[in-house]
Amino acid sequence: MHKSKLAGFIIDCNTSDLRSAADFWSQALGMELNEFPKEEGEKYIRLQDPNKKLNIEVQKVDHPSRVHLDIETDDVAAEVKRLEALGAKRVESVGTWCVMQAPTGQKFCVVRSASSDFNQIANKWS
Repeated sequence: MHKSKLAGFIIDCNTSDLRSAADFWSQALGMELNEFPKEEGEKYIRLQDPNKKLNIEVQKVDHPSRVHLDIETDDVAAEVKRLEALGAKRVESVGTWCVMQAPTGQKFCVVRSASSDFNQIANKWS
């Protein structure tokens, strides 16, 4: 049986100024910024969870601003199938993760866990 858990929250910001958006959320949540290099830094900025348990990121997006959560798993395909059986719908596959929509309308992502190189993916997403 595969294992899954909450990975963190992504703050999607429809903005041309990602740094200002990240500064706001950094101050609002009391979390330090951790910028990413090169192209990743143009789209993602991580907020450091002082307890180092959740991945919190500010992401520049083209869709309306919102907050979504990530579920990390050691088997993305199995978790997607399990969630579909519960009523979720697959929206799109992006690289190694899957965007899904809950029966109640919220979008969320299923991503690979740390045991299957989640840190590399999280760094790309953050």
